[in-house]
Amino acid sequence: MDSLHYLVTGGAGFIGSHVVESLLADGARVTVIDDFNDYYNPAIKQRNVAGFLPDIELVRGDIRDPALVERLFARGNFDCVIHLAARAGVRPSILDPKSYVTTNIDGTFNLLDSCRHNGVKRFVFASSSSVYGINEKVPFAEEDAIPRTISPYAATKLACEQICSNYSYLFGMRVACLRFFTVYGPRQRPDLAIAKFFAAIRNGLPIERYGDGGTRRDYTYIEDIVSGVRAAADYSASQFEIFNLGGSRTTSLAELIESLERVAGRKAIIVQKPEQQGDVPRTFADVEKAKRLLGWEPHTPLQEGLERYAEWALRQ
Repeated sequence: MDSLHYLVTGGAGFIGSHVVESLLADGARVTVIDDFNDYYNPAIKQRNVAGFLPDIELVRGDIRDPALVERLFARGNFDCVIHLAARAGVRPSILDPKSYVTTNIDGTFNLLDSCRHNGVKRFVFASSSSVYGINEKVPFAEEDAIPRTISPYAATKLACEQICSNYSYLFGMRVACLRFFTVYGPRQRPDLAIAKFFAAIRNGLPIERYGDGGTRRDYTYIEDIVSGVRAAADYSASQFEIFNLGGSRTTSLAELIESLERVAGRKAIIVQKPEQQGDVPRTFADVEKAKRLLGWEPHTPLQEGLERYAEWALRQ
């Protein structure tokens, strides 16, 4: 039974709440910090964690506040930090880049510095496939050169990987940076494509399709992501590593819509829109490194994952 004490930042969110659920199931102590901001309806995040109380310590606070973070660490005696809190979304980051810099970069720095001063030696950072930008080589591998990101969100995630690398090297921390590839499943944020599209198709409402439907994404089911996060938190063979966590297959937007039509049981009403700035043309994860070092691989095909998501969504 796992008796370590984990700090999960963003633990009331989509991915975070699933990670917390997994940790609690294994008997871990869990502290969650989340600011319950209004990027999407805070009531959704309240529901995500309601069932965990009083088994977790819930701290309502902002990781951008260094004094608050330091007080949390001074009394927390954490064994591992799983850092999932972030300002999310590629398109919104183009409209408001400053909030992405302050939340993602400053917030990550505050956490790492508090780890340094309080002797926390294990840190897992949620990065993103968006750091690969318009990489021409597919599938994307962790060793690929990244000369150019194309959104402020991606730039902040890449900067955070570098800060993580610095702290690992300078202060002896074991750090794993995880590049998530388009995560979906129950509790998914309502602004993400699968959640928006399924709800609209099911209710006979139009969906907006940006571009010609040819953009491709590597979709990864939430249970597979959680198992990767847990494996990374336990990994100790090296001081610093970057891992792709992806489904390791690529699906076009048009194909995704067709799959959602099947699970929703009706045809989509498509409103055609121009391509969006900041959207990469494709993502595709090479997960051989995660297989080799973490013993991890994805197990949930997209159609199966969409069916599970639909079952959950229809119960809400």
